[in-house]
Amino acid sequence: MTDETELTIARLGAHADGIADTQDGPVFVPYTLAGERVTAEIDGGRARLIRVITPSAQRVAPVCRHFAHCGGCATQHMDRAAEHAWKIAQVATAFSQQGLKPVIAPLITADPHSRRRAVFAARRTRTGAVFGLHAPRTHDIVDLAECPILALEIESRIPGLRALAMGFLSRSGEARLTVVVTATGIDVAVEDAKPELSFDDRAKLSDLARAARIVRLTLGAETVYEDTLPVLAFGRARVAPQPGVFLQAVPQIEARMTELILAAVGKSKRVADLFCGLGTFTFPLAERAEVLAVDGEKRAIAALNDAAKRAQGMKPITAKVRDLFSEPLSLKELEPYEAVVFDPPRAGADAQAQRIAKSKVKIAVAVSCNPATLARDVRTLIEGGFVLETVTPIDQFVFSPHIEAIAVLRRPKR
Repeated sequence: MTDETELTIARLGAHADGIADTQDGPVFVPYTLAGERVTAEIDGGRARLIRVITPSAQRVAPVCRHFAHCGGCATQHMDRAAEHAWKIAQVATAFSQQGLKPVIAPLITADPHSRRRAVFAARRTRTGAVFGLHAPRTHDIVDLAECPILALEIESRIPGLRALAMGFLSRSGEARLTVVVTATGIDVAVEDAKPELSFDDRAKLSDLARAARIVRLTLGAETVYEDTLPVLAFGRARVAPQPGVFLQAVPQIEARMTELILAAVGKSKRVADLFCGLGTFTFPLAERAEVLAVDGEKRAIAALNDAAKRAQGMKPITAKVRDLFSEPLSLKELEPYEAVVFDPPRAGADAQAQRIAKSKVKIAVAVSCNPATLARDVRTLIEGGFVLETVTPIDQFVFSPHIEAIAVLRRPKR
């Protein structure tokens, strides 16, 4: 049952939806701003925006024709200063809910057209293939013509990627493409492609990949085409990533995060880099300290180890595969390290933070894409005797509700 009504937006929620307080409870209205009077079609606790009656002074025209249709962006209707202030407030609120009032450093933000990694969906149609991102809360794919958040190296290849998809899509179902800009070119990893490829299929895909200027194309575990090995630069190291593996989405943000981490660990001689991935921070750290690198992803550690063997001018790196959620480093294993850097997934590092809190580690640097779990883990470290110095909010994903942060903690000198 739906109902069309006028609403006043009181505030923004954690996902950047406007919230209207009604007699029946809060109603979430996407693409609205605090103070706006709007007409919306209500369905339970959510609503579809029909029109803005009284716009906020912070409202601006979206920069992309797909905004509000494609699910990739949520805040293009908000001016950048307002978006930044809202994101900083999200970090402050998360820490406040843990009883903390940290010193919040100035926001670090990415530029538009900066994202080097993106995940797309593709599906065959009667006339070709639809290639893009899912519409909000549906399985429909919005066929992209442009995207202001993508690196230009990816955006310019959208037509070629759409044509490429025709070579591996089954008549029904949907494929997922992870596209990454590397130092040597574009890497494309496909999941859920049609199960069998003929010799002609492979030849056609190779031609399409070459035409789209792609250096490697993998379908599942199979490399269908490779012109040049994809390579990522982390400090002095050159890492050849496995297809589809995780990495920081924006190079300029990665560089700033690395600067913050290196400044925090200072002259520490031994550092543990936990949830290290491909070695984004491991290799810059190893230019000045002996590093233990640990991650649960076998492919990432394999690539890290391979790069470490070839890297020059590094201190020793010990890399291990380990599930730090179920088996965090023990107090004895942490004992040799003066500093620990940890960058877990959204769930945070609860078990590992508890171990660090009880250890003799002097410096802890927590990197997170989830302010709530970051604040929880920081609270644990503070209870273990650490002092929180700063929290730096990081707007890596422009036009989205996502906000990252880095917290630096130290034990007081005795």
